[in-house]
Amino acid sequence: MLLMVGLGNPGPEYAGHRHNIGFMALDAITHAYSFGPWRSKFSSQVSEGQIGTTKVLLQKPETFMNRSGLAVSRAAHFYKLTLDDVLVLHDELDLAPGRVRVKDGGGVAGHNGLRSIAQSIGTRDFKRVRFGIGHPGDKAKVTGHVLGNFAKADKAWLSPLLDAFVAAVPFLVDRDDGGFLNKIAALTKPNQHKTASAPADSAHRPAPAKAGDRG
Repeated sequence: MLLMVGLGNPGPEYAGHRHNIGFMALDAITHAYSFGPWRSKFSSQVSEGQIGTTKVLLQKPETFMNRSGLAVSRAAHFYKLTLDDVLVLHDELDLAPGRVRVKDGGGVAGHNGLRSIAQSIGTRDFKRVRFGIGHPGDKAKVTGHVLGNFAKADKAWLSPLLDAFVAAVPFLVDRDDGGFLNKIAALTKPNQHKTASAPADSAHRPAPAKAGDRG
């Protein structure tokens, strides 16, 4: 089994936030691959299905971003999964809008969801799919950027990106990261070209929010 975790904050008021692109990617999978209905388990919403010959559990933690690790560790422990069986999808300030990268382990770059997972499972050596949302260009504006809705102009690249992700995800499930990235690049090249000039350098994300741990 592959545990595919999308990071985000629960509730309709956060659904359109840039910080919730991990949730959006999982929703796109459920629609394209006829996954089961979402149900509550492991302090999350989970949906089970199959991509190719691999059984996949999709997980959207409901613990808020800063405590994502609690939900992930519960699911991984229940199914006795190894690190190779865990894949985390998240927003990335260090990438221009529409860009996607796969990373094995490494730092958390100030991302509160990644930090929580690393603390809960005791290591940073889990695979991530990083969806670029760009940087607002001013460190003081980072909070409003990640915890703000995608702008109307973003729809020009966001919808095609999610469609490309869905088309390429079988490569990801088969552990063919190169094939996954090549497929996305082929399907989104015009959109990436349009966003290539967007600022991509990132400052650290803000410290975890105290009110509800929603950061």
